[in-house]
Amino acid sequence: MPKTSEIKILVTLDDTKMPEKILWKADDSEFTDFKAAKTVMLSLWDKDEKVTLGFDIWTKEMIVQDMNILFHQTFSKMADTYLRATNNTEISDLIKKFAAEFADKLNLFEDDSKS
Repeated sequence: MPKTSEIKILVTLDDTKMPEKILWKADDSEFTDFKAAKTVMLSLWDKDEKVTLGFDIWTKEMIVQDMNILFHQTFSKMADTYLRATNNTEISDLIKKFAAEFADKLNLFEDDSKS
């Protein structure tokens, strides 16, 4: 029998409908209570329309440096996911190279102790 797992995302909005708080939990997670997040990026593939649907939200607390790190990690994760899904190492490596160049351009791994 197929198993169903539920993922819940709760978003608290301020008076101007800006996200103030993001909470999430999943049936299969190792924790039982809601966990806080500063951003959610969700993509869904519509197989009939062959288009990616999604939403991206972030709280007012999400600073630009954290957003830069989030995007770098997302690009890196996309490379890993793409490799698992397609077994195409050439394109996965291309995505990883882009992620590394992105990080380099933003000095994400610059040693702060050198300043």
